[in-house]
Amino acid sequence: MLNRVWMVFFAVSLAAVLLRLGQGDTSVVSAAVEGLFASAKLAAEIAIGLVGVLALWLGLMRVGEKAGMVAALAKVSEPLLAKLMPEVPKGDPAFGSVTMNLMANVLGLDNAATPLGLKAMNDLQRLNPIKDTASNAQILFLVLNTSSVTLIPVTVFLYRAQQGAASPADVFLPILLATSASTLAGLLCVALVQRLPLFSAVVLGYGALMISALLALIAYLGTLAADEIAAVSGLAGNGVLLGLIFLFVLGASVRRVAIYDEFIEGAKEGFGLAIQLIPYLLAMLLAIGLLRASGALDYLLSLIAALVSAIGGDTRFVDALPTALMKPFSGSGARAMMLETMAHHGVDSFAGRLAAVFQGSTETTFYVLAVYFGAVGIKYSRHAVGCALTADLAGILAAIGVCYWFYG
Repeated sequence: MLNRVWMVFFAVSLAAVLLRLGQGDTSVVSAAVEGLFASAKLAAEIAIGLVGVLALWLGLMRVGEKAGMVAALAKVSEPLLAKLMPEVPKGDPAFGSVTMNLMANVLGLDNAATPLGLKAMNDLQRLNPIKDTASNAQILFLVLNTSSVTLIPVTVFLYRAQQGAASPADVFLPILLATSASTLAGLLCVALVQRLPLFSAVVLGYGALMISALLALIAYLGTLAADEIAAVSGLAGNGVLLGLIFLFVLGASVRRVAIYDEFIEGAKEGFGLAIQLIPYLLAMLLAIGLLRASGALDYLLSLIAALVSAIGGDTRFVDALPTALMKPFSGSGARAMMLETMAHHGVDSFAGRLAAVFQGSTETTFYVLAVYFGAVGIKYSRHAVGCALTADLAGILAAIGVCYWFYG
């Protein structure tokens, strides 16, 4: 599947380049070449930047596993994960790794989420009988990551505040609804393909518990101002993270684990993993960079606007679509698109708010695919791309619908 995706990116880029040349725009040639070299540089920068955080978190995870703390945390989520990942044996360390990653994502701890996610993907790969093909558990785990499960998108609030929004956090509930739709769609899509028992008592019980906690959180956050939400979110996220680190180290000490030696062994794994990622990152970023530089996304936006106008629809949402279309390919590119939309149309305009909701409710799907599958040498992604893009589409459509509901 990834081979076909890569080829499609290049074919679409070539068509866009030829079209622009036919229109007399010769600058596209130099832009495309510059995009290729910039992507190569970016791949190396990302991988090198990951060396430190991967070494840190894989070292700490190894200490936590030896201390038995990761297994203890996994007890909370294992009944649910066991239903969704039936091929993972009961009590396997993979449950702990998956739990840690999902916890980091929910708390918005980006620096910890990726290393913990790579650790989880490696643990799932250990159980994978066909090493070059994604297993069902790996696909479900990846789709949950690409569908964006962050509860409080603090960075979006901060960007809106910087742009002078009257109430920077007023997009919180729309983002939460849109990202919930994205995650639910991704889960349902995977469940349909893999025939997972979503209507079992265990899954429904966990679902009811999560919804109740979510409603309580919304009620509490509704009493806070934007800066207070950011402060509470930062304190909660970083507090949980720091608490876990001390818990791992102190728990290992009680068990008389050679803490320093175990940390070093885990850190070595992180260093090797970061270097291993470079070819996979390079391949995906090259295709994405060429797609952006060719102007293919601009042509797609023009086509969507024309189709909506032809059927007499409201085209206001099209002004914010650059953020939505860019997000699966590039987080930084989508952020730039969001800020440009806010600056051009106004941070509290319909387009400005919708762009913020797009930014907070979807994830950089192809980057996650390249990093997570590249880390374990997966070549055949099976239904992972289709399910991840289904989640993205659901998030985009939900964001549009919710913004028309909230903001007219």
